[in-house]
Amino acid sequence: MQVRGNGFFEGTLAQRNEFESVRVFDTTLRDGEQTPRTSFSYDDKLAVAAALDDANVDVVEAGFPANGDAEAEAVADVADATDATTCGLARVVESDVEAALDAGVDMVHVFASTSDVQIEDSMHSTRDEVTERSVAAVERAADAGVEVMFSPMDATRTDPEYLAKVVEAVDDAGVDWVNVPDTCGVATPRRFGDLIEFVGEHTDARIDVHTHDDFGLATANALAGVEAGADQVQVSVNGIGERAGNAAFEEVVMSAESVYGADTGVDTTAITDVAELVAERSSVPVPVNKPVVGANAFAHESGIHAAGVIENSETFEPGVMTPEMVGAEREVVLGKHSGTHAVRQHLEDAGFAPTDDEVRAVTRKVKAHAADDQAVTEKVLKAFAGEVGVHRERGEVTA
Repeated sequence: MQVRGNGFFEGTLAQRNEFESVRVFDTTLRDGEQTPRTSFSYDDKLAVAAALDDANVDVVEAGFPANGDAEAEAVADVADATDATTCGLARVVESDVEAALDAGVDMVHVFASTSDVQIEDSMHSTRDEVTERSVAAVERAADAGVEVMFSPMDATRTDPEYLAKVVEAVDDAGVDWVNVPDTCGVATPRRFGDLIEFVGEHTDARIDVHTHDDFGLATANALAGVEAGADQVQVSVNGIGERAGNAAFEEVVMSAESVYGADTGVDTTAITDVAELVAERSSVPVPVNKPVVGANAFAHESGIHAAGVIENSETFEPGVMTPEMVGAEREVVLGKHSGTHAVRQHLEDAGFAPTDDEVRAVTRKVKAHAADDQAVTEKVLKAFAGEVGVHRERGEVTA
């Protein structure tokens, strides 16, 4: 069941609802697997796909079937096992498109480089050849009766006149979706929004966005794309992917749901579990300060912050996003910056009934201990309580 947070307080960023809904296209198993030194086994792919399906994402991009028999088998089995639309990637190469179709996917995602640097030095081709091959690939997939997505790769570094030409060509060929990729992560939110509007002027297809995080702007750019008219966002769990990664599933979903008040259809309470599963299967750990799913996302140590959230969590948390909404828990951590409110709560949670003087005495010990770069565990806290003489509620002295 979806759990929603409270609305914004009235203020400078009162909710405006720039868009009402957005579809979620998850590419963890395709672009996410392209993370350097990362590979998903067959079992990994099935497990992650099942978790994403249970979380109710719209599309699972299961992989690149032309990459080999093992990959094709995994993609086919994901397609059989999930209710979400299953997508297979293909270059604008006949054998790639056939491999995706043979895997039984619901959507074929064909892509071709459109920036001059990639056309010349990656594809070793020409603009005209790229256009011809793109049209042929789209037509073949469309004739097979599946949904067709086309990506002009490196769209943000593509000559606008040529971008319009190739988009119009695949539109005439029957494409259902035009994905606009910021392949090298060079977009900014306003510029990317302008690009989405530009692409929309040259196609009747629905627009999807794919943003990379080279400058830490992937989530912001993706959401700017939706504000500008895109219907769908490509994301990866924990933001894994090529180089610095992709727009993060958890960031995009929770920003859309909580900041914009939009509907993604995702069961947000599954987010933390999905993030932990992908971290385990990909061997890419989640940074502690990662938005939404990091260990510190809902953790507080500073005395002022901890005292505030103990009284009312909305004082120093967004309010529109709570740990319960993403299947996580709030944590008040004891350390060098802790105040008496946090120490009292931890003592009471451990069964003690401290006086104000005892709380202050224990707090001094906690700060001194943490200042030496030592963790304040429950065992350490109980030892401090015993040294100070704090009694348990039933009158027992702590050992």
